[in-house]
Amino acid sequence: MNCCGLLTAQKEPVPLKSVEVELEVRAHVATVVSTLNYENKEDKPLEAVFVFPLPGDAAVCHFSAKIGQTEIVAEVKEKQKAHEEYDDALSSGQQAFLLEESDQSPDIFSLSVGSLRPGESASIRLEYVTELAVQADEGLRFSLPAVLNPRYQPRGSEDVCIQVTSVPASLVPYSLSFSARVSSPRPVSKVESNCPLDALQYLNTEQTQATVKLAAGHKFDRDVELLIYYKDAHQPTAVVEVGQASAKPGSLMGDPVVMLSLYPEFPQAVMSSVASCGEFVFLLDRSGSMGGSRIKSARETLLLLLKSLPMGCYFNIYSFGSSYEHIFPYLSLLMERWGIPKK
Repeated sequence: MNCCGLLTAQKEPVPLKSVEVELEVRAHVATVVSTLNYENKEDKPLEAVFVFPLPGDAAVCHFSAKIGQTEIVAEVKEKQKAHEEYDDALSSGQQAFLLEESDQSPDIFSLSVGSLRPGESASIRLEYVTELAVQADEGLRFSLPAVLNPRYQPRGSEDVCIQVTSVPASLVPYSLSFSARVSSPRPVSKVESNCPLDALQYLNTEQTQATVKLAAGHKFDRDVELLIYYKDAHQPTAVVEVGQASAKPGSLMGDPVVMLSLYPEFPQAVMSSVASCGEFVFLLDRSGSMGGSRIKSARETLLLLLKSLPMGCYFNIYSFGSSYEHIFPYLSLLMERWGIPKK
C-alpha cells in the first residue's frame, strides 16, 4: 500500500481537493507558499496526518490552518510540550494542528490535523524559504515535489512510506494551481520547465520582473521543476528588504537586511585545471545524535566517496561534535599543492 499524502490514523488515504502554490523568487532565494484544501467526507470526526517533503535547506516561516471562519496560526514550541497541548486539545473536542519534522529524515515534515468534523473543510497554509541551486548552465533550479507520490522509506522505519515512484495522472486525486513571480536586479532572460508553461509575462520594461504559470490542465503526477535564467548572471547584485513595521526596532525582524549575491566567473584555463584534479572537503557529523546505526552509515558513505575520488585530486576530512578535527593540516595541503617547500 502506498501510504502518502493525507492519511487517517489507520493510514487510509484522504483525498485532497486542491493544492495552490505561489512561488516568489528574489535573485537566488525562493519563498514558497502552499495552500492545501481538503474535506472530511466521512460520517464521523477524522484525525488525519499529512506527510510531505521539503528541501533539506528550507526554513519554515509560517504555518496556519483555517476551518470555516476559524483560523489557527502556529507557534514554535518544544516538541514534547507541543505534543501534550495537541493531545489535550483533541481530548476536549477542539480542532488542533501539529507540524513537526520527521524523526527518520530532516526533509520530511508531518502535519497532524486534529478533529475534523463530518462534512467540514480545512485549508492548510505552509510557507517556507530556500536558496536555489545554481546549475552548470548558470540556471537556478527550483523543484516542487509531487507530495502524493511515494517518496522514500528510511531503513528500519515503520512510519508513513514515502518512496520515489511515478504516479499516473489519472490517479492523482486533486488539482494543482502553480504560479511563479521572479524579480532580480538583473533582467530575466527565460524560464524553462519539465512541465508545460504559459508564456512568460514581463511586468516592466527592464524585464527584471516576470510571472509565469503552469499551463491549464496539468496533473500533479510528477515533480515540477523550474530553471530560471538571468542576463549577466556573474554580475554581483544586492537586494535590500526593510524590517517589519510591527517588529521591535533593533530586533532580527525589525531591522532592514541586505542579501548580496556573488557568482564569480573563472577563466576557462582555471576551470579546466580544477576539473582535471579537483579539491574535496568532507564533513562528518560525529555528535551524539549520530549514535548507533547512523554513524555506521556515515562511515560507509564516506568510504564509498573516498574510493570514488579521481586520481590526482586533493581532499581533506573534517569531523565535528563538541569539537572538530581534521585529518590533514590545511596549510600543509596548500603548500604541497603549490609546490612550496616545507620547513
